[in-house]
Amino acid sequence: MNGRPRMPVPSLVSAVVVALTLLAVPMYGLADEAHALLGLMQDELNLSMEKLVAPDGTKPYFVQYWITDENEVSVAATLGSITSDNVAHSRTLDVDLRCGDYALDSTRQIRGGRGFDMGFLRGGGQSLPLNDDPLATRHAIWLATDSKFKDAVNRLAQVKANLKVKVEEEDPADDFSHEAPSVHISPWLRQSYDRAQLAECVKEYSRRFRAEPLIYSSSVRISGGVTNRLAVNSEGSKLQFGRSLWRISVAASTIADDGMELQQHKTFDSTTLEGLPSDDEVIQGVEEVIRDVLALRDAPVVEPYSGPAILLNRASAVFFHEIFGHRIEGHRQKDVEEGQTYAKKIGEEILPPFISVSDDPTRQQFNGIDLKGYYEFDDECVPAQQARLVENGVLKTFLMSRSPTRGVTKSNGHGRRQAGLDVCSRMGNTIIESTKQVPIEALRAMLIDECKKQGKDFGLLFTDILGGQTTTGRYSPQAFKVVPILVYKVYADGRPDELVRGVDIVGTPLTCFSQILCTGDDPDVFNGYCGAESGSIPVSGISPSILVEQIEVEKKSKSQDRPPIMPAPIGRETE
Repeated sequence: MNGRPRMPVPSLVSAVVVALTLLAVPMYGLADEAHALLGLMQDELNLSMEKLVAPDGTKPYFVQYWITDENEVSVAATLGSITSDNVAHSRTLDVDLRCGDYALDSTRQIRGGRGFDMGFLRGGGQSLPLNDDPLATRHAIWLATDSKFKDAVNRLAQVKANLKVKVEEEDPADDFSHEAPSVHISPWLRQSYDRAQLAECVKEYSRRFRAEPLIYSSSVRISGGVTNRLAVNSEGSKLQFGRSLWRISVAASTIADDGMELQQHKTFDSTTLEGLPSDDEVIQGVEEVIRDVLALRDAPVVEPYSGPAILLNRASAVFFHEIFGHRIEGHRQKDVEEGQTYAKKIGEEILPPFISVSDDPTRQQFNGIDLKGYYEFDDECVPAQQARLVENGVLKTFLMSRSPTRGVTKSNGHGRRQAGLDVCSRMGNTIIESTKQVPIEALRAMLIDECKKQGKDFGLLFTDILGGQTTTGRYSPQAFKVVPILVYKVYADGRPDELVRGVDIVGTPLTCFSQILCTGDDPDVFNGYCGAESGSIPVSGISPSILVEQIEVEKKSKSQDRPPIMPAPIGRETE
């Protein structure tokens, strides 16, 4: 697997990327000057705290204004032609407003309703003027605050009524934690770029697919930009900070003769435009995607299997994210609709004693790789901080927003959201560490030994995972499904590894984690985006490869349609 062939790199692409690098202008700002909007937000906040009062005398005890200003560009190409070229500037206001007090407020879950209590999903950001117009901005803030206040007053009454008719709550924790205010003013970030040059890059990168008639869909995209954030709240917090994120993504798909849709992708991430990889690296990535998707087309379908397996480092990072990370989020420990897998397990061993897990959003890089899960402050004005979740297999705490739960009363800076949605506890940079490490070749040898011990002809090696899904609700099975895209059979008799297709990893988390036997000494990074109640947010995972005693795979669903009947135009061009 390591001796993969490399295709020659066209010199034209090299010239294009060099030009891109020279034209990229580094980010700069206004020398720590507070944006004019910050003072305006503070004025409106003071007015709201002073004047807002309902007919029954109810007033807000907490108000926070948060503005997310995003400047983004996205240019994509297919087969050497531009398919999209978009620039977007948006400015979104989020108003967080609570009535009641820190112990009991309008955000508390209403139990026993029909279906899920949608009170937790009360988001809905307000679009703001892009030209900093004071009157129009104040008007938008005023309207959004009025709506939020009326909703909070009504909901507080519902919360109090619900408490009177329901059994005593399992989790007696307060609704909101007391936190020290944060004051921080960073420069307002900007970055210049040449859209025409970006277009030339994706055109040249995607042109390589013109020689592959069996790849039915392909694209290359460069996307990114700068996001600036402003926040004030009634506790005294005042924040201004920003970040830039850029990505090159390569994707391709085909259809096997049996109708199975097959896909491959590769991404390159950086916190600056000039930090994106060279043309050699991108073209190499394109060639890897082509090679893998065509190999999958001819690979045999593997039957359902239960036995030993290795998840390679980046695949292991996604694996832990999907089946562990979401179950360790603090709000899931108190929500009565949730399965609460680990709610009462602080101080207990939940992972093998050689495994420790932390989440550290303050970390910007790992081995020179930019981490997407880095941030300075969470979306509740709490400084980002490391959370030591599991130490030597023992659960120590949860990922915490300002929503306390059993025995954990303070935030650890993990309240996050996509603009326009409500905050909940989420991952940042999730880091898996091990004290039982061996080189990857030794881990393969252990896999083969485990196959022989269990009487298995082969074990599985998962080298890449697309993503997955997990159910955490109480009224559904506590299970997960993870979607691998590169899987190999590792034969116990020494035959060469064989690429296979057509399976998903399934199981239950408590059983699965008890099966980890050892890890490699090869930690690597997965950068991506995670979707949950509070929207899509950037995250990173860092993990070594892991050997598991038993993993279960089931057949992947597939289309029953045949591949295209006529040859692709690409093929006809070469006839």
